[in-house]
Amino acid sequence: MRGVVRAGCCALGVVFACGATGTARADSIGDEVSNYFTNWFNRVDQAQASQPHWMTPIVTVTPRLEEEYRYDQFWQTTNNGASLDNYGGGKGLELIPTTTNEIIIGQPPYIVRNGNEEHNGFGDWPFLLIKQRLLSANEQDGNYIVTAFLQGVAPLGAKGFTTNSYEINPTLAFGKGWGDFDIQATIGGSFPLAYENKIGVQVPMNISFQYWLRPYFWPEFEVQNIYFVDGPHGGKNQVLLTPGIMFGRFHLYDRARLSFGIAYQIAVAPPETRVATLPLYRNSPIFTVRISF
Repeated sequence: MRGVVRAGCCALGVVFACGATGTARADSIGDEVSNYFTNWFNRVDQAQASQPHWMTPIVTVTPRLEEEYRYDQFWQTTNNGASLDNYGGGKGLELIPTTTNEIIIGQPPYIVRNGNEEHNGFGDWPFLLIKQRLLSANEQDGNYIVTAFLQGVAPLGAKGFTTNSYEINPTLAFGKGWGDFDIQATIGGSFPLAYENKIGVQVPMNISFQYWLRPYFWPEFEVQNIYFVDGPHGGKNQVLLTPGIMFGRFHLYDRARLSFGIAYQIAVAPPETRVATLPLYRNSPIFTVRISF
């Protein structure tokens, strides 16, 4: 009987010991999670201190890591005289979870078509973009940056505003600064996972030339070239020029800063008389606003 009692006590002790160990592990994990979020902004500051402090251009996706909410607005005029009003531009919430990564949680744009065929609805959803910074140095240590992107797009748009196919968009971005002048550029690809013959693979290239007029003015000039590898526009290019200016960063409260900008995008190639369906649109005023934190 005593042996049984001893065994029972031993077993009970093991249970208590295991329970204590499990509780300790749970507490440790809880502490790590708590510390991760407690130190979030310290990590953001560390990430941004080790890269250039340029302004994000109006069109070109910056290679810099940003923590902000962004909203864009486009008023596009098509070749047949119709207009497409794009609310949101597929932008959204940008977060820096580590010192070398950024994630962008996009929002589907809401599009209104005015003209002969009036229609409105949400476009396809650019639900996630991940940035991995590869190289960077702030203004004191070289003033450059190289970053890789990967974006996913889901075909959730309304009829007329969707490709009906998921897409993946890998991109390489880079930038270099000289004093108050900088160049930021990207080259990537847009790969549909279905209906490639109807959608086509695209190779977009963007470059922005930007100058900082201290303390709040950032005039810029951007060039966008889209090469259509195949599909209905296979072998052709679309070239857009975008002069614009950003204003910021204005202090709002605590860490919050406001930046906004305006631009005018003009299609210069190909000539409309040669390719009826290109450019995809002729011109577009653009407005952008960002609150960084």
